[in-house]
Amino acid sequence: MDYGQFLNMHSEISLILVIFIMFFFDLFASGKARNFFPHLMVALMGLQVLYLLIPVNLDVEIFGGMYRSNFLINCVKIMLAFGTIIVLMQSNIWLKRDDTRHKQGEFYTLLLFTLLGMFFMVSSGNFLVFVIGLELATIPMACLIAFDKYKHISAEAGAKFILSAMFSSGVMMFGISYLYATTGTLYFNDMVGHLTGTPLQIMALVFFFAGLGFKLSLVPFHLWTPDVYQGAPTNVTAYLSVVSKGAAAFALMIIFIKVFAPMIEIWQEMLFWVIIASITIANLFAIRQKNLKRFFAFSSISQAGYIALGIISADANGMAAMLFYILVYLFANLAVFGVISVIEQKSGDNVGREDYNGLYKTNPRLSLIMTLALFSLGGIPPFAGFFSKFFIFMTAFEAGFELLVFIAIVNTVISLYYYLLVVKAMYITPNDAPIAPFKSDPYTRISLIVCLAGILLLGFLSSIYEGIRMVSNGL
Repeated sequence: MDYGQFLNMHSEISLILVIFIMFFFDLFASGKARNFFPHLMVALMGLQVLYLLIPVNLDVEIFGGMYRSNFLINCVKIMLAFGTIIVLMQSNIWLKRDDTRHKQGEFYTLLLFTLLGMFFMVSSGNFLVFVIGLELATIPMACLIAFDKYKHISAEAGAKFILSAMFSSGVMMFGISYLYATTGTLYFNDMVGHLTGTPLQIMALVFFFAGLGFKLSLVPFHLWTPDVYQGAPTNVTAYLSVVSKGAAAFALMIIFIKVFAPMIEIWQEMLFWVIIASITIANLFAIRQKNLKRFFAFSSISQAGYIALGIISADANGMAAMLFYILVYLFANLAVFGVISVIEQKSGDNVGREDYNGLYKTNPRLSLIMTLALFSLGGIPPFAGFFSKFFIFMTAFEAGFELLVFIAIVNTVISLYYYLLVVKAMYITPNDAPIAPFKSDPYTRISLIVCLAGILLLGFLSSIYEGIRMVSNGL
C-alpha cells in the first residue's frame, strides 16, 4: 500500500493537526495560559482555512476511488470551516461561564471532530467512507447537544438526537446493504452502471434518502428538530442548523447525481413531494411558535426544502444555486443565532418572542442585525437572500418544475409573515421592561459584522455566484 496517498488528504490532515494541537494544549496548559484558548482556536482554524485556499493539486482520487477531492469539494470544505470559525467566535462568551469554563477543550475537540466527519462525507467515493464520515459527524454532535448536562432540557435533547440518529443511520445502512446486494460494490463510480431501477434498488434509494433526510431535517424526517434546537446550547443549534445541513445537502446531491443517475425520475418525483411538504408544513408550524429557537427550527426545516430545490435540478446550475443558497443562509442564520446567543448570555434565558418586545429601544444595533438577517432569510430585496432564492427558483424552473417553484414562491410569502412577527416585536410591540442595554464581547461583534457584510454584499458581488457556477461546471 502506498501510504504517501494520505498526503493528498490536505484538508483532513490539516484539521487533524489542529485537533491534536488543541488536545495537547488542553492537557498541559496552565491556568493563565488557558485564557488564550479561544484565541488559539480561532487562529488555528483561520490558518486552516487559509491553507485550504492555497492552490495545490486538488483533483485527486486515492485508495482506489474511496476518497476523492477536487476544486468544488475543496470550496465546500472552506465554506464549512468558515462557518465553524463564526460559531467558535460566537461561543466565546458562553464558554467563559463558570459551568463551561473548564470544558472548553472538550467543546472544541467535539466540534472539530464533527467537522472532520463532514469533510469525509463530502470527499467520499465509497459508501463505506461516507458512513464513517456521517457517524463521525453525528456522534460528537449528540455530545455537543447535551453539553449543558445539568440542564434537563439539554440532556433530553441529546438523548432524542442520538436515538433518532441511530434509527436513521440503521435505515440508511439497510438501504446501502440492498445496493451492495444488487450491484456487488460500494464504489460510487462502479455502482452507477448496475442500477436499473429494480424494486429492491428503489427500496434502497428510499431508505438511503430517509437516513440523509434526517440530517437535512426534511419532512417527514424532521420531528426531532424543534426539541433538539430548543434544548441544545444556542451556539450548537447554530452549528447544527447551518454547517451540518450544508454538508448533508452537498453529499446528497453528489450521491443522487453520481450514483442514482439511472433512477433520476424516481428520486426527482420523491424529492418533489418532500420539498412541498417540508416548505409548507414548516411554515405553518413556525407561525405558532413562541420560543425563538423552536421558531427557527421550523424555519430551518423550510430552508432545507428550498435548498433541496437545487438538488432536484440535478445539474451544474442546480449545484451552483444550492451552494450559493447555503452560503447566504450561513451568514443570515448565524447572524440570527449570534444575536439570540449574546442576549441569552447577557440577560438570562430570553428566547421567547415576547422577550424581544421593545428590543430596539435598548439595543438598536442588535435589533438592526436581527432585522436584516430575517429580511435575508425571507428573501426581501436587496439583501443576499433575495438573490439566493431567485437563483434557486430559476434553476428549478429551467429544469421543468414550474408547479414546484410556484408553491415555493407562495410559501415564501407565508414565511415573510412569520419573520416579520419578530421584527414587529422588536420595533412596534411595547414593553415596560425590555432587555437591558449591554455591549457584546469583541469576538461576537466581529462575527456579527462578518455576517452582516455577507448579508449585504453577497447579492451584489456577482463574481461570487459566477465563481461558484464556474466551479460547479466541473461536477
